[in-house]
Amino acid sequence: MDPINDLFSRFGPAARTKLLLLGLPDFHSEKLMNQVRSLNLEHVSPARLARPEISRRPASAAAEEATRLAQMRRWFFARKPDAGFVLTDFPATLLQAKVFDEWLDARDESLHGVLAGSGSPGSVVAHYRTLGLLIEASDLAA
Repeated sequence: MDPINDLFSRFGPAARTKLLLLGLPDFHSEKLMNQVRSLNLEHVSPARLARPEISRRPASAAAEEATRLAQMRRWFFARKPDAGFVLTDFPATLLQAKVFDEWLDARDESLHGVLAGSGSPGSVVAHYRTLGLLIEASDLAA
């Protein structure tokens, strides 16, 4: 079994690591998830935060986007700033990625890495690649 801190050695204290997982998991992200399961990291997904709501008509795409951002904002600002997390399925759009970056800046926090699986939104992947946060599959294979 690989030591847990191999992947996290460049991030500092592993329990404070902040990661985004975009798209569908693949072999490499499964390896990552196996490593982080034993750490004290919060695993968050917008689907988990969604509350069942009764609606007589389907919400518009704009309303769903606003609702998702509001749910994620509540979670983000309610958590302890030094607590690590693994966030899946968010951000799903470039707008969400930019809003999330603003939240991080507001709390003087930063991400440690972003892992993109298959089906990841290209604009979001390009955004995090430009910021130097994208963890390439070759980095995980080692």
